[in-house]
Formats: sequence, C-alpha cells, structure tokens
Amino acid sequence: MANEEKERIIIPDENGEEHLFEVVFEFDVDQTGHSYIAVVPVEQKESEQAELYAFRFEDSGDDEELALYQIESDEEWDMVEEVLGALIEEQQ
Repeated sequence: MANEEKERIIIPDENGEEHLFEVVFEFDVDQTGHSYIAVVPVEQKESEQAELYAFRFEDSGDDEELALYQIESDEEWDMVEEVLGALIEEQQ
C-alpha cells in the first residue's frame, strides 16, 4: 500500500515566525465563488486535540504562492463549519 504524501504549506504568524501546516481539506463554495483550505499544524497532526485552522484562499496559479485570508464574518464561518463537518463525516 502506497504512503500518500500530504500537501504541506508554511504560514507565517503575526510575529513573522514561519509554521509548517498539513493541508487537510480544500474546497470551493459555489454560492460565494471562494475557495477554502483547512490545515493542522504538522506537530499536532497525530494528536486527538489538534487545532484545525480554516482560511479563504486565492491561488496565484504558479503552485508556489497562496494568498490566505482570515474568515471574518459569522455567516462565512457558519458555512465553512458546515462544509468541514460534512467532509469530516465522509472520511469516517
């Protein structure tokens, strides 16, 4: 059985320190026309208490740079949580 390599990205924090994250899900929402990404810190990925972070993103098309945006509205968070819940259920 092949060991599937997960996509990893580096995200700087507010202090400019870079942190490595593993991509858990990427999905598009037709109603908003936006794309979203859910990631976990690599050092926490095996933990049952791992924190899942979600961002809206735009791909620059060169496979190197993603523009990440915080999800700010409650409505957008509710929609993202609903989609993530459905994706997590599908995986179980």
